[in-house]
Amino acid sequence: MNFVGSLFRSSIGRKILMAITGLILIGFVIGHLVGNLQVFQDPDHINGYAQFLRQLGPLLWVARIVLLVCVVIHIWAATVLTLENKAARGPEPYAVKHTIRATLASRTMRLTGYVVLAFVLYHLAHFTWGAAQKDTFKDNLKHYTMQHEYRFAGFPVVNAGTEVDDVHSMVILGFQNAVVSGFYIVAVGLLSFHLLHGFDSMFQTLGVRSSRWSAGLRTVALAFCLVYFVGNLAIPGAVLLGKLQPRTASVAAAQR
Repeated sequence: MNFVGSLFRSSIGRKILMAITGLILIGFVIGHLVGNLQVFQDPDHINGYAQFLRQLGPLLWVARIVLLVCVVIHIWAATVLTLENKAARGPEPYAVKHTIRATLASRTMRLTGYVVLAFVLYHLAHFTWGAAQKDTFKDNLKHYTMQHEYRFAGFPVVNAGTEVDDVHSMVILGFQNAVVSGFYIVAVGLLSFHLLHGFDSMFQTLGVRSSRWSAGLRTVALAFCLVYFVGNLAIPGAVLLGKLQPRTASVAAAQR
């Protein structure tokens, strides 16, 4: 118990908490992107995937609570560390600001973090809770019959003929709004920027980074963030260009 308490009381402990929660959240955003990219496949894929997640029941809520706790701890630790750094510098500003070596990503971590948090809340309201869906489509989005069996990791988890929510159409309809797509692209760009410095900090805190391979780790982090951004950009981009259209007949008819 003293060890857990020391993580919250000491600066080093708070950095470790930031690194661990950051690693968990990175795992989530990767899984989230992989799941979302199924929108480019037959509607059975992403609709079956969404139904599979709902069928997890209590396990899904456990995962949500763990992620929420990670977000809260991550933000709290970042805020406290920032306040401690300001207090350590004192009221007198430095004669020369030593920010030349600090990257833009590191200097904007707090700003990008708060913007991303606002985006996550909006994204949940818009897609997960359906708060922004038009009444015209709500009934249609609740009725999609699986044409094929959906398998996860090789195991059948949703049977053909099961009636599920039409997540495929919901995602496309949401991104047909240029303002929504624009906000999504900007927010994902900021998240990618946030992750770029987050990787560096995480590697250093966990003792993985060294002068021997710091350049290599930086390259891997940059490549990951670029791929992550492009992967997320592909979805609203394809919708706005008309490459992705709802395939459910009732939804397509309601658009006319």
